[in-house]
Amino acid sequence: MGKRANGEGSVFPYRDGWAGYVWVTTPEGKKTRKWAYGKTREETHEKWLKLHELASKGPVPTKNPTIATYLTRWLAEVVEPNREPTTYAGYEPLVRLYMIPGLGKKRLDKLTVRDVQTWLNTLPTLCTCCDQKKDHRRPEGKRKCCSKGECCKDYPSRSTIASIRRVLRSALGNAIREELISKNVAALTVLPNASKTKKTRNHGVWNVDEARKFLEHLREAKEPLYAAYVLILILGLRRGEVLGLTWDSVDLDGEELWVSHQLNRVRGQLLHRDRTKTEDSTDSLPLLGLCISALRERQRIQEEAREDAGEKWKNSDLVFTTKNGTPVEPRNFYRSFERYCEKAGVPRIRVHDTRHTCASLLAALDVHPRVAMRVLRHSQISVTMNVYTQVPSPETRKALDRLNKSFEDG
Repeated sequence: MGKRANGEGSVFPYRDGWAGYVWVTTPEGKKTRKWAYGKTREETHEKWLKLHELASKGPVPTKNPTIATYLTRWLAEVVEPNREPTTYAGYEPLVRLYMIPGLGKKRLDKLTVRDVQTWLNTLPTLCTCCDQKKDHRRPEGKRKCCSKGECCKDYPSRSTIASIRRVLRSALGNAIREELISKNVAALTVLPNASKTKKTRNHGVWNVDEARKFLEHLREAKEPLYAAYVLILILGLRRGEVLGLTWDSVDLDGEELWVSHQLNRVRGQLLHRDRTKTEDSTDSLPLLGLCISALRERQRIQEEAREDAGEKWKNSDLVFTTKNGTPVEPRNFYRSFERYCEKAGVPRIRVHDTRHTCASLLAALDVHPRVAMRVLRHSQISVTMNVYTQVPSPETRKALDRLNKSFEDG
């Protein structure tokens, strides 16, 4: 091997094999020895050379945490203080329910592309009900599947697996920045074949007539939050965006609306945040006739509620409030939506799925394609025109026109 220079370390017999060390600088700036072990002198010497090369490039960690330890710290020290509360609320279950059980015992610096790929490949056939003992946690009389040995095959969808991989990639990217590892192995993996994963549940989408029927029922029932459902269906607003909407973000005379807030319950707290899901979400949206008339009606309803509540009224700039002026609980809004689906005689879908009906309604309302493109946030007019090939019937157009004029007559 020749004579080694000072500080290069040494290789020598150790127990039933060989050992060697290299002086390294840790990420904390401390000078210390890092060891390499092997069964033969050649194997140990090769590891020693790689370690020496690593030390020449910068700081080298000497204590390597497990994936479970690292991910727990990453969530607590990096994600929670610096990201939106909803981001943490989305990441935490994926880490706790999937990553830690599947990869948690492996050392961070020893994690390989093959480790992650093999684990990802198992997820499409992993029944989450069995694995997480969901059915076991139900009361004795309500257990119905996995606890009785009847697997319900509740496999994670492809989108869930993609989210798991994306979060792991983000976590390992942070580990690189902290100089704990040199390569992001999650970024080198591929998602399992689509045919092997459960397709995302089809919650259903309303057609134009079902959406019109739903709105007509709410109008006849004099639902105070009718305008919220109009904005969800006509402008495609998300539940958090419509419940967080403020009057200073609405220009009825200028016929514009800005989506700059969200109202969500996160980890037990009701948060009214001044950030939306994407930067594009803060662009102004054109207010169509049906939206304007519904919002003017909402102003009248809210003013009446303010007078009725008197001193009990809680002042805020929110467009949609309870009868006492407090924010609308997102979960209650969802329950009301489900109840009205049943009463209106339309299929029960998720609130979020109403966004997919938005384009069809715009076409039925004779909205110009350029205006629809702005509402739908399409980057190309050709995408919008594909929607406008679905021409609704004259009867549907007349029904929506009557709905629009119902405020003027009411």
